[in-house]
Amino acid sequence: MTSNGDSPQQLTLLRDTVRKSRTKEPAGITETLPVARIAVDVSLPHLDRPFDYLVPDDLAAAAQPGARVKVRFAGKDLAGYVLERLDASDHDGKLARLRKVVSPERVLTPEIADLCRAVADRYAGVLADVTRLAVPPRHAKVEGEALRCDQPARPPVSTSRSEWSPYPAGFLDAISRAESPRAVWTAVPGADWTLAFAQAAAVCAASGRGALLLAPDARDLERLAAACTSVLGETGFVTLSADLGPTARYRAFLAAVRGCARVVIGTRAAAFAPVADLGLVAMWDDGDESYAEPRAPYPHAREVLLLRAFRQQCAALLGGYARSAEAAALLESGFAHELIADRKAIRAAAPSVHIAGESDIDLARDPSARAARLPSRAFEIARDGLRTGPVLVQVPRAGYLPSLACQTCRAPSRCATCGGTLRRTGGSGPASCGMCGRPATDHRCPECGDTRMRAAVIGARRTAEELGRAFPGVVVRTSGGDNMLDVVSDAPALVVSTPGAEPVAEGGYSAALLLDTWLMLSRPDLRAPEEAVRRWFNAAALVRPARDGGTVILVGDPSALPLQAIVRWSPEGYASREIEDRRTARLAPAAKLAELTGPADSVNDLITRLRDIVPASAGLEVLGPVDIDDETVRAVVRTPRAHGPTLVRSLKESQSARTTKKNPGTVRIQVDPPSFG
Repeated sequence: MTSNGDSPQQLTLLRDTVRKSRTKEPAGITETLPVARIAVDVSLPHLDRPFDYLVPDDLAAAAQPGARVKVRFAGKDLAGYVLERLDASDHDGKLARLRKVVSPERVLTPEIADLCRAVADRYAGVLADVTRLAVPPRHAKVEGEALRCDQPARPPVSTSRSEWSPYPAGFLDAISRAESPRAVWTAVPGADWTLAFAQAAAVCAASGRGALLLAPDARDLERLAAACTSVLGETGFVTLSADLGPTARYRAFLAAVRGCARVVIGTRAAAFAPVADLGLVAMWDDGDESYAEPRAPYPHAREVLLLRAFRQQCAALLGGYARSAEAAALLESGFAHELIADRKAIRAAAPSVHIAGESDIDLARDPSARAARLPSRAFEIARDGLRTGPVLVQVPRAGYLPSLACQTCRAPSRCATCGGTLRRTGGSGPASCGMCGRPATDHRCPECGDTRMRAAVIGARRTAEELGRAFPGVVVRTSGGDNMLDVVSDAPALVVSTPGAEPVAEGGYSAALLLDTWLMLSRPDLRAPEEAVRRWFNAAALVRPARDGGTVILVGDPSALPLQAIVRWSPEGYASREIEDRRTARLAPAAKLAELTGPADSVNDLITRLRDIVPASAGLEVLGPVDIDDETVRAVVRTPRAHGPTLVRSLKESQSARTTKKNPGTVRIQVDPPSFG
């Protein structure tokens, strides 16, 4: 049986009824539940509510909750979804009739409709914008395909819990009893998180409930799919991702909504997947920026899953080698508990981690150890590592020489036409602008007049070229940008990668060099240290344990706390410190923030309305506005976390007042933005 109560045969009959109804005279109103409450696809904040319509008798069978419909609204035919059917309406005026049932397929299930409403309220958005994220565009041909979902669910291929042996057994035991635990899982170095996720999903499926697993990107999703195939079988799960393309994505969505599999895996696009009898939501590496939705109302997939766990009373799991400040806040609030191995198991699995120039011995052997980009100890570790396997070299910037500076005065070299940063894309030819692409054949420093330029930042390609000369005869491979490697063999090789593009090495890397750590820490973002630590933990976790010779060296300031966190292998300690710093600075998640971007007059008008609405006890604080360009400004409003709901409601109310009066200018509201620039 399908999860929404309609068999494929019944859906076919309903579609035939819909098609025939288009040629008939207007029918009477049905006597059974004659009112349909519709979520109309309109994005104006002051119209963000459902509207009631009468259901003609010939559409009554098809116009069920979750079906797509067309209604007359403000003189136009607009799309919408049936939320519920009612005996009567509380509207005093005359109700219009449903124009058409586009499809009887119940694509917006009650649970997902409730979730969409909660997400819209959480981010000061409107329901219509969230439903566009939750339900992919319709493909009629796919709806007509025969998806056999009437077969009983097959048991998992494997019931092993091998990947969970280093951790307390209580979390999976609770899931097997159909309970709803919530945990922040800090994986031991080298753990196969994809297999661990698949095994957790198998435990959930064996209890008769569904699971939803999220991966940051397509590469990780492919690995997760391979693990799920080995544990759940090829038909035991459905993959849902925007990268599938419109047709394949809608086919996978229908397979989920019809209950063809208990487990759904995917990227950010799958956060709203309609999983039947949901028992577990899980996300790997929740700090990854790819989980932040770039479309209004800009929800983060982590918050969507946590809302689902709360509203649908299911288990929740946030996993990673590092720990985000948001995950630390969940532990602090008591919403989740910590799932971590004991220190003995962590030390046994972790590589040996060092910072170049951290000791007097290093400085005696190499006085420039703390200043050189690639000190002698890093060369020694790379040389020793190449005897037994591949060596990972992480470089923060892609390209060849992505940033140039004056040879004499070190002033940044800028394009004379547009002011963009000058760069080199190869070992020969003139520098060019990274923004407009113009070659800088006649460049002269405006500060000192020198025509010579030097590298301000060295990219991955130039690093690979230099390492190739330093280690003649050694294979050098690069991963990043459009050339991403998924896996490398255990043969000796130098693998130069940008952060996040590191391929998995068979048997683990023998060593890793994490270069230019200062560059990752100096990004103009208050989240830069946390992001750097996450990237470094993810790279270091790919290295073999210290007992097998695995070594990691970071090139940077030995006194920097982010680097010290890697040396101690203490992601939980660094996250706790980070949340304390956020609390002191009144930044998310310790405080509730919203970023307002738009024309100056519009932003100031919204702030004025906000100040009139928010009570003084809420502690509203306004930062800015500051100019972004000639036409746009940005302001940040914030309150203590406890008053966050008041701030969000007030933002929505202020925005609604502006749209009601048709005030000019559009203000973009982003609650808890992923970056603090």
